[in-house]
Amino acid sequence: MSLTSIPNTPDALSGDLRVGLVGYGLAGSAFHAPLIATTPGLRLEAVVTASAARRAQLHREHPEARAVDTAEALLADPGALDLLVVASPNDTHVPLARAALQAGLPVVVDKPLAATAAEAAALADLADSLGLMLTVFQNRRWDADFRTAQRLIADGSLGTVHRYESRFERWRPEVKAGWRESADPAEAGGILYDLGSHLIDQALHLFGPVEQVYAEVDVRRSGAVADDDAFVALTHTSGVRSHLWMGALSAQLGPRLRVLGDRSAYVTHGLDPQEDALRAGRRPGLGWGEEAQADLGVLGVLDDAAPHPSLPGDYPAFYAGVVHALRDGGPAPVDPRDAVAALAVLEAARRSAAEGRTVTLGTGDTAGSDDTEDEVAA
Repeated sequence: MSLTSIPNTPDALSGDLRVGLVGYGLAGSAFHAPLIATTPGLRLEAVVTASAARRAQLHREHPEARAVDTAEALLADPGALDLLVVASPNDTHVPLARAALQAGLPVVVDKPLAATAAEAAALADLADSLGLMLTVFQNRRWDADFRTAQRLIADGSLGTVHRYESRFERWRPEVKAGWRESADPAEAGGILYDLGSHLIDQALHLFGPVEQVYAEVDVRRSGAVADDDAFVALTHTSGVRSHLWMGALSAQLGPRLRVLGDRSAYVTHGLDPQEDALRAGRRPGLGWGEEAQADLGVLGVLDDAAPHPSLPGDYPAFYAGVVHALRDGGPAPVDPRDAVAALAVLEAARRSAAEGRTVTLGTGDTAGSDDTEDEVAA
C-alpha cells in the first residue's frame, strides 16, 4: 500500500503524531491508550467517551488527553489529529473507519475490522484509493508463545508441521454485562468473532490460506444471547490442519498451543503475560513481555521434552510499526487484506455451524459468495 505523508503541521513535522482514540472501555483503556502513550513518536491527544466514570478514569491515567463526547465532534476537526484509533463496539468499526478515512486520517481499528469480508474489503479499497494507512490491532501476533512457535516453525525445529491446535478458553459461567457477550452475532458479537478473530488470524499468519472450514458454534450458558462456545477446524492449502477452540464454560483449560511436526512438538499452557500487566496498570519497559520460568512452553518428543525459552511478548511492536508506516512509508503492521481473509473464514465457520457442513473456499472467494462450494461434513 502506498501511503500519503503526514500533514505538514508543526506537530506532525517536529513532534509526536497526535492520536484520537474512540472508546475507553476495556480495549481502549487497557490496551490502546497505554500502548499509544508509551510509544515514541505518538501522543494521546483526545479520547471519545461520554461516560462520566470513564472520563474520570481517563483524567487519572492520561491527564494530557482531552475527553470528547462523540466521534462526530472529534472528526469535525480532522486537522487536529494525525491518526484515529477505533476501539468502540464491533458494529461501529466500519462507519467510524470510513468517516476517518474520508476525513483524510490514517486509521487503526480494533479486531474484527468488520462484520463481513465484503465490508472489510471495501474499507481496504477505500484506504488504498486515498493513499491512507488502514491497519487492524491483531495484538496476539505479538504474544510470547505465538512468537516462539513462529520462530520454531521457521527454523525447522519442529520439522514439517502437520497439525496446529490453539485455544482461548475461560471459566465464566455467569454472563457478563456488555456488548461482547450480548450483541447480536450479525453485528459481530459473540465468542466466535471476539476470540476467533485472534485464533484464525494467527493460524492464517502461520500456515497461509484455507481451503476448507468446519465449525461448531453454540450458546451454552443460561441467559446467554451470543455464542459462547465454538470449535473451528481449518484445512490450509499447505496441508496443515488447524484446530481452534474458544469457550466461556471451560472449567479445565486445555493447552494454549500445541504444534505437532514430524521431528518435534511445542506445547504451551496459560496466557501471555502482557494483558494482565496492562490491566494491572503496568507499562512497557525493562523485562516487558517476558514469561516466568514456570510458564515456559515445552519443546521435544515425549520424555525428552523440556522447557524452551520464549521470545518476549511485544505488543508495543504494533504501534511502533504504525509510527514506521506513517513516518517512513513502511508497511502497515497488519495488512487489512489479512483481516479480509480472516473474516472470510469466520463467515464460513458461521455458515458451517448453521448448516452442519464443511465449507470449501475457492481461490479468491469470500465465504458465502456464489462460487463457494459446500461439502457435507464427514
